[in-house]
Amino acid sequence: MSTTATPVRRTDYEMTERDQMEKLLAEATHGFLGLTGPDGWPRVVPLNYVTLDGKLYFHGATEGEKMDSLAADDRVTFVVVEDFSLVPSYFRDPKFACPATQYYKAVAIRGRARIVEDNDEKARALQALMEKLQPEGGYVPITASEPMYRKSLRTTAVVAIEIERMTAKFKFGQNLPASKRDEVADQLAARGCPIDHRTVEEMQAYKEKKGEKSKRRFIRSVQIRQIRFIRGPSAFCYTAPP
Repeated sequence: MSTTATPVRRTDYEMTERDQMEKLLAEATHGFLGLTGPDGWPRVVPLNYVTLDGKLYFHGATEGEKMDSLAADDRVTFVVVEDFSLVPSYFRDPKFACPATQYYKAVAIRGRARIVEDNDEKARALQALMEKLQPEGGYVPITASEPMYRKSLRTTAVVAIEIERMTAKFKFGQNLPASKRDEVADQLAARGCPIDHRTVEEMQAYKEKKGEKSKRRFIRSVQIRQIRFIRGPSAFCYTAPP
């Protein structure tokens, strides 16, 4: 993947490790495509995707506003976000609302979209997408030579985004002093929501990268609970303020 990283404004949240960016892109099931509509208005389209050979692929109908937009202007952006814990304001201040926030990972891509014409490339991209979204199998593999897929390959549009720039922002309280991060992590651990387990693990990873030491052992309290991470809205929960 030959790309140029673009720095983010908040360098304390900036993620520059390429393997971490690619890991998020590989694990997320969908992202948001930004493009300019035929009428000149910007559009954002949620869709499934897969990364393959340094490119990002998605599929859709051969006709429609999205394809018209790409034909008129091939410049696009693509954003993938993984949600982590919602952090209420009262974790840091009993009255002041502004500390309320959410932790997350995000990757933003800038590139140019290309309509894939080659059936072999289309088949490889669609097969990679199936392997990502249906890893258990249960279907005949997609190849350009497989008779049952000849019509589908002809009537399905596959688009490749040639990645030119990529930025990542991973927000886990890096802007806070170590003692304040420990306090937030302790409260997330005590709350014990499913997503809080993953969040505290990420916070602990940043502590270890910085070589920080603390008398607190907040990660242990989460591990004891054996909380299983659940994707989607059910991952979030709320507690009554003190």
